[in-house]
Amino acid sequence: MTDTATRLLHPPTAYTDVLKVRYSDTDAQGHLYFANYMIYADEVGGHYMESLGMTAMNPQQAPCFFFTVNINCDFVGECVAGDRVRVSVGYNRLGRSSAEMGFQLANEGSGEVLAAGSITQVFVDKASRRPCPVPAQYREAILRAQPELGDQGL
Repeated sequence: MTDTATRLLHPPTAYTDVLKVRYSDTDAQGHLYFANYMIYADEVGGHYMESLGMTAMNPQQAPCFFFTVNINCDFVGECVAGDRVRVSVGYNRLGRSSAEMGFQLANEGSGEVLAAGSITQVFVDKASRRPCPVPAQYREAILRAQPELGDQGL
């Protein structure tokens, strides 16, 4: 199965939120502007990180920064203003100094998959601005929420 097919058929299940598409989120064709699919995924990913105790929204309190170094998205459906979009996220991979968070967006009413992809994050030392190991408290929180990631040999 290709990576695209896997992302489309097997959504992450660690954390889900529902967002309503605002008129201002749409483009001239009347559907959700393409960049907003990734903004929705990033927003819900941030909510998930906060739920784990990762201080993503308050970098002054965080032991390190999180840099997004790669994002990809496969678009397969469209949504319009007023639609409710179910955004599901979860980590696919947890490395020494990086992690990959998968996401899927689906129309809450119809269940139609709209998009799926991944966001690669690198954990970065605040002083040197260089990659650093995932802080122990973050690694432990992620593994408590997603124990299936624990067998990645780290």
